[in-house]
Amino acid sequence: MNTRAVGRFCELVGLEHPVVQGPFGGGASSVALAAAVSEAGGLGSFGAHHLQPDALTQLVKDLRAATSRPFAVNLWVPQPGEGETRATAEDVERLHPYYAELGLPDPSTELRRPDFDEQVDALLEAAPPVISLVMGLPPERLVAGARRRGIPLIGTATTVAEAEALERAGADVVVASGSDAGGHRCAFLAPVRESLVGTFSLVPQVVDAVRVPVVAAGGITDGRGLAAALLLGADAVQIGTGFLACAESAASEVHRRALLSPEARTTVLTRLFSGRTARGIANRFVREMAAHEETVPPYPVQNALMLPLRAEAAARGRSDLVNLWSGQAAGLAVGGAAADYLSGVLAEAGRLLGRPL
Repeated sequence: MNTRAVGRFCELVGLEHPVVQGPFGGGASSVALAAAVSEAGGLGSFGAHHLQPDALTQLVKDLRAATSRPFAVNLWVPQPGEGETRATAEDVERLHPYYAELGLPDPSTELRRPDFDEQVDALLEAAPPVISLVMGLPPERLVAGARRRGIPLIGTATTVAEAEALERAGADVVVASGSDAGGHRCAFLAPVRESLVGTFSLVPQVVDAVRVPVVAAGGITDGRGLAAALLLGADAVQIGTGFLACAESAASEVHRRALLSPEARTTVLTRLFSGRTARGIANRFVREMAAHEETVPPYPVQNALMLPLRAEAAARGRSDLVNLWSGQAAGLAVGGAAADYLSGVLAEAGRLLGRPL
């Protein structure tokens, strides 16, 4: 076993247990879930990339009101080539049959996205206990501002090279996110297809490559996964799908049911729902639109085009037309209350390791 102390991450962030709740984008995060995980001794997280600056400020206030313990707010780093804010007529026409099927008007070709620099300013001003990032390096002013305020900064890597780059850029913690993980892939130094390293291949290599604490993520859903990650040298784990299936998450009922069904045994990587590659349960939309994987516009255009369709499909319980983000270990998810789920994961890992966690 790697000799690094498992307690480094917990000590840095102020946690009782080495478990982070994955930050869910696209509205699946909730204050209730983040607070429940934090109150239970883990690190609750909120995916806030879609929020305007004033909403970010209010979010941090709401989280502080819900829990006195540490929590994290997560942002997406903009990627090159994603500056476009207008869809083409062809982009809209491609989706017309699905909108018509639900009786919806075609989506607008205009969109408004939050400004990342303004988000950074608002988040630093609100000063949450922890800030986490995916899909890129933290800008220098975010690193400097977080250090002045004593806020730990978590970055996310899908390869060893990304982990090393994050450490050089000033990240205090690196999440090693394996290709098993559900939701959006976080690759930023190389294309996603060149960055698909399995969790238990990635984690020990990242542990050996960086000096900062490492959090293992991807396909970790029960105590066995937590114990294995710690034995590979990780300081903690990040669990996404397991918490997404819990009662307090903002996942739609149709999404939660899918996560706890045999459907979740088959997941795919797709750009179809947002324009960025993400792992989710294969459904009718993914299969019918497979030929357009490389032609749909990049994020945020495709994401904006799909939002009304996804929302209506979820409201109608239409699992065939909604994004069902899921990791490859969804079959181990149990649902229920987040605190009970976390307690079970910790108890199982503790039994396997022969010590309490």
